[in-house]
Amino acid sequence: MSAAFDLTTSTGSEPGARRTVERTPKRTPLIGDYEERRRTFTWNEARHWVDGLPGGCLNIAHEDVDRHADGGLADQVALRFLDRTHPTQELTYAKLRELTDAFAIALRTVGVSPGERVSTLLNRSPALYVTALGSIKNGSVYCPLFPAFGPEPVRERLALGSVRVLVTDPEAYQRKVAPIRDSLPDLEFVLIVDDRSETAAPATPVPEGMLSWSETMSAATSVLHRDGFTIAATRPQDPALLHFTSGTTGRPKGAVHVHEAVVAHHATTRFALDLRPGDIFWCTADPGWVTGTSYGIIGPLTCGATVVTDAADFDARRWYGILEQERVAVFYTAPTALRMLMRKGVDLAREHDLSALKHVVSVGEPLNPEAVFWGLEAFNMPVHDTWWQTETGAIMISNYPGMPIRPGSMDGRCPASRSRCWKEARTGEPTSSKAKSGSWPSPGSTASWRCDLAGRRCSGHISTTPAGMRRRLPMGGISPAT
Repeated sequence: MSAAFDLTTSTGSEPGARRTVERTPKRTPLIGDYEERRRTFTWNEARHWVDGLPGGCLNIAHEDVDRHADGGLADQVALRFLDRTHPTQELTYAKLRELTDAFAIALRTVGVSPGERVSTLLNRSPALYVTALGSIKNGSVYCPLFPAFGPEPVRERLALGSVRVLVTDPEAYQRKVAPIRDSLPDLEFVLIVDDRSETAAPATPVPEGMLSWSETMSAATSVLHRDGFTIAATRPQDPALLHFTSGTTGRPKGAVHVHEAVVAHHATTRFALDLRPGDIFWCTADPGWVTGTSYGIIGPLTCGATVVTDAADFDARRWYGILEQERVAVFYTAPTALRMLMRKGVDLAREHDLSALKHVVSVGEPLNPEAVFWGLEAFNMPVHDTWWQTETGAIMISNYPGMPIRPGSMDGRCPASRSRCWKEARTGEPTSSKAKSGSWPSPGSTASWRCDLAGRRCSGHISTTPAGMRRRLPMGGISPAT
């Protein structure tokens, strides 16, 4: 075993003691001194890091798009779409604003109201991101669906969410939606994305009873150029996002997140991911899951970064090529992906110029200690880890930049949060942890979550918002996760 993968050390410590990794970051971390930040940070401070709207209103899409399009980042690339079979596409913040305004107008034109649900069943493409942010601009609730779902998981989530609008492609519609359409009385509008580009003319006729994405966007853009657009004046506690749990242990549960969640997205993207304006950022999570929305769309765009997304399947050489060619500064991926890279060996990584890379971070299942040390050889930096879940909507515990890392554990609670660890009475071993914040801005006013460290199901409880959510967002069987 090489020294980089030797998880114990007998030098300067007891034999068999766990190694601690300390590396000077390539740039000064935005979180600064962690203990000082924990002592002084408040969520009220973080609320001043976003613009807000007149009258105390707040809209996630304004923080992601409009404030940059109105400022010095208008011509900066916001989203760059890579694909094996299509040319690379780019959307600047200015263009993203135009397209998301147009989609919001399209929703208003057909009578979709604030609070009503809009879903996507799409691969990573411009239409997905435009739908997500345009829905939020309209005051609607965006509900992403994982594109690999089969008909039954799609049906279950569309029904539970009382989804009124679905944006999908012809193949997904025919295979996954058409067979179940009659069982979805709330699903009134289906927009078919005729081509991967956001405005291309239809390549094939749109099925009867469907709407053409390109034709709908063209008409809405004409209205935008004629009449302009005003973003919905949503309140901080108005619902914005509906994420479903995986459903592997039973019926999937829906977790509602409000517009004020953007405060947590922004702060944790700065603190845990160390992302700043102009950075090239790549989150490999699919937007059909909470990570791909919270940190593949919302968080990095609030920071004024350029988000790279790749529609192709995993390929180690391709991934290293993207890191090199796109000059990625912050790479956020999953332990499974890191282990697949590890199996290809460090020599493949060393064939590529990864000097632009400043920070590598993991999300998902627990990060195995070997991957932390492997990062030292492959990326010349350790891999950091983050913990959170669908119910929290944003990172709650992390190995923050500049902190010593004990592989296999995380030491840094999100500033302004508290955590506790329970021990099993018979063995004294940790069994579960709880993270809590009295003013966590993601799901509601106060929330707490408990997660089983042994890998069993996490649970969440939102304590002050259920009545309000049900009043503003009638969703049948959906309630904040419990």
